[in-house]
Amino acid sequence: MSQPTQDAGPPLFRAVASSTRPLYQLLKAVGFTNKIHVEITPEGLRFSADHARVMQGAAHWNKNLFASYTTNLPPAAGNGDDDDPEPEPVSFQISLPAFLETLQIFGVADVAARQARSDIDPLVRGNPRMNHQHRGGNGSDAFSHQTLHGGGFASSSSNGTCILSYPSDGGPFSIILEEAGVKTTCNLTTYLPEMPEDIPFDIDDLSFKVIMQARYLLDALAEVGSINPERLTIVVSRKEPYLRFRTSGSHSGAGGPGVESTVDFRRGRDLLETFSVRAVERAKGERRWSQTFKFDTIKAATEAMRIASKVSLRGDGQGVLSMQFMVEVEGAGGAGGGVPGGGAGLSFLDFRFVPYATDGDEETDTEGEGDDVDMSEA
Repeated sequence: MSQPTQDAGPPLFRAVASSTRPLYQLLKAVGFTNKIHVEITPEGLRFSADHARVMQGAAHWNKNLFASYTTNLPPAAGNGDDDDPEPEPVSFQISLPAFLETLQIFGVADVAARQARSDIDPLVRGNPRMNHQHRGGNGSDAFSHQTLHGGGFASSSSNGTCILSYPSDGGPFSIILEEAGVKTTCNLTTYLPEMPEDIPFDIDDLSFKVIMQARYLLDALAEVGSINPERLTIVVSRKEPYLRFRTSGSHSGAGGPGVESTVDFRRGRDLLETFSVRAVERAKGERRWSQTFKFDTIKAATEAMRIASKVSLRGDGQGVLSMQFMVEVEGAGGAGGGVPGGGAGLSFLDFRFVPYATDGDEETDTEGEGDDVDMSEA
């Protein structure tokens, strides 16, 4: 385990948060790996996870999520003579399960306190919605979707604080939780960064772009996932049905007759807010993007779908799929110029997926600019 270094200088990073709920939920959304890559910058923290180079996820903790946020990063190489050199981001790896468990200490204590108060409040006991949100047993998550967005709780008014710090390069990543006079200190071992390069995604070679409410994507994935599929095919076309999710599998998940499940998205402002297709399928000469992915990799992003308000789906000419989720979270205010006392802010979760190799008949190319479809016409 990393040992704290006796460094008289200021820490490389220190931040204070009044609530760990949004931090926990954003990090949990990329919880498909044991070790996570951490990058500290003056604007916030970036947590990156990789699975076999076919799936990558990144969670962003903007400095607006903290009541205070301070960095003392070294200057980037080659900028030593500049009057205002660019800081060099600091990166390392830590155990993701250990970090999530540590952050949850604060949330579980907060929910337990509210549970105790609700037991003596007949008004709360008489409200089924509040009873559901305060439930602590039966495997319920202390950080529910409602909690992340407020959900009737003044989550920023907690009497505790969470202090994150990274004293020096190679030292431990420290988390100090203080609540009701009780202090809990956790020093997580840091490891040398081993995050591979980002899965390439060519923003200048977009084949399609779709923006919709995240819950529609979550519902569609739950529908096509009911047959224990191995593969998910995503088809985007300028012709009806425009956006299609198709899976094949069996109810038993082990042999048996094949079963296919399909979900189609029809044009309409209530479903697809933005819809643009530029890809041209060579075999058929129509604007159509079709790629097949391992279902379990797409399924790993369901936590992001659950907590996000909107999602942007994009595919490039090489078949790589990008999902960017917009999450509305409570900001502490102060560190990033947010609303004092904690105003709503935006955080983002980014995922990239590599498709299965396809034969020549399914290759796509981008020809012409293509036009966005005005969904108000439907």
